[in-house]
Amino acid sequence: MKQAVQLSMLAAANIGITFVFQWYILTQLGAGIETDALFAGMTLPQLVLAVVSGSLMHVLVPLLSGENKDSLRHDAWGFFILVGALFGLLAIVLYISATWLIPVTVPGFSSQGQALTLDLMRIQLFGMVFSAVNGVQWATYHAQQKFIWVEFSPILSSILGLILLIWLLPFYGVEGAAWISTLRMGLQTLLLLPGMGRPVWPDLKSPSISIAWRRIKPLLLGTTYYKTDPMIDRFLLSSASSGSLSLYYLAQQIYAAASQVINKAIVAPLVPLLSKFHKAGDKDGFRHIYHRKLLQIGIISLVSILVLGFFGQSLLGLLIGYGNISASNVNQLWWIMIWLGGMFIGGVMGQICSSIFYACSDVITPTKMSMATYTLYFPSKVIAFYFCGVEGLAITTSLYYIINLLLLIYLFDKKRFL
Repeated sequence: MKQAVQLSMLAAANIGITFVFQWYILTQLGAGIETDALFAGMTLPQLVLAVVSGSLMHVLVPLLSGENKDSLRHDAWGFFILVGALFGLLAIVLYISATWLIPVTVPGFSSQGQALTLDLMRIQLFGMVFSAVNGVQWATYHAQQKFIWVEFSPILSSILGLILLIWLLPFYGVEGAAWISTLRMGLQTLLLLPGMGRPVWPDLKSPSISIAWRRIKPLLLGTTYYKTDPMIDRFLLSSASSGSLSLYYLAQQIYAAASQVINKAIVAPLVPLLSKFHKAGDKDGFRHIYHRKLLQIGIISLVSILVLGFFGQSLLGLLIGYGNISASNVNQLWWIMIWLGGMFIGGVMGQICSSIFYACSDVITPTKMSMATYTLYFPSKVIAFYFCGVEGLAITTSLYYIINLLLLIYLFDKKRFL
């Protein structure tokens, strides 16, 4: 319990500073073409990270958990170097091809908006490489059940980034903000290096690397497909009114911030613990923890949505109703968050359900399920946006997450790992 409280406080502080970073940009520049371009420029780097880095976390934590110190150090550095090389190559490819990709991803932007999005995306590709190797570092710390420093180090880098942002934004504008975001990721990589131990050259014939590759392949195939969701959102919202993309992104980020607090405090420590129960064949202990955590997160998420419904508009006004953000922007943001409420509930509870499968080294079942539901969801959201605009897009997204949650619960009860 003590660790959960500490992690909650650190995660909340880290996410709070990150949110202030984005809040400052939005309130100083306003919800318009510059912020739309900044958030749209994040789309491709974030897509690649969601596909590869996110898959690595799900595979590496159970794989590295329980290894002796020397084996873990060798495997961790092997993954660190390989992932860094892979993402460095991807960054070069995306940098060169961005000229053709940007007009396709944001066709509704003006030529000026597309040019700005291109510049901002290329800047953020450097940060993508740092974020990818950070994923390996996080997995290494989590596998050793060392959670405190891995949550505290981003706070230090974010504080430095925020100070630089306040100082440099008036002079360098949105491009300065993009460079500072990249610097934050690089500093975080440096701060996490001590936990990796003494560097070693990767052993490409290591059993852990071959096992990780075997497990990650189905994840890569599946997530490449259904993680295109943010790209579709940006594509559709580029044709909405100016500022809609920024407000929709901000709503998602607020929910993502709350989800990350829950994930870091409850879900992340759960995976190595469940992996040990699974390896020991402790069926009762495994299921007891699963049901208790699922109920706990369900209550938290439902209460949060009720608070948003009754007091959300006033709270959002206090939170972002400054500078170039109008009362109309605040009202629009509140409605977007109401429509996306199901995304939050289904997302945070779905984290628990997904962690059950990953702890049992089953990456195929949740991947196949997500691919199937996304196949139906993708055309549904396009049709909903066409007829109902932002409201239709958000409500369809909520339904998608709730359906995924219910299917994960059903599949786990049906499969019976233990």
